[in-house]
Amino acid sequence: QVKLVESGGGLVQAGDSLRLSCGASGSIFNSAALVWFRQPPGKEREFVAAISRSGGSTLFADSVKGRFTISRDNAKNSVYLQMNTLKPEDTAVYYCAAGGRLSTAQVMYGDWGQGTQVTVSS
Repeated sequence: QVKLVESGGGLVQAGDSLRLSCGASGSIFNSAALVWFRQPPGKEREFVAAISRSGGSTLFADSVKGRFTISRDNAKNSVYLQMNTLKPEDTAVYYCAAGGRLSTAQVMYGDWGQGTQVTVSS
């Protein structure tokens, strides 16, 4: 099992950048695929970005391609989401999660953090 804690959320203006971090504890971190999901107000949780165990493969939602990057530092048991050119529609609670394989599907990730709020004002 992996325990995950997100940080780095906040209130920013449209066009700004923000970097989310997710620290993990647990011996299986290095063997887990890691993902960021988000839940906008009043909407379902949606996929944002994922990274493979080695960091060699990544997946992005169409809505964030070219603006967001995902990276991981296995030595620090951490995964990051760099968000650039933020838009009001990026406003959401952002969650990181860990799972056995790289996927965009929530069901593939069994360990979740509590989330961090990102609010983008226009």
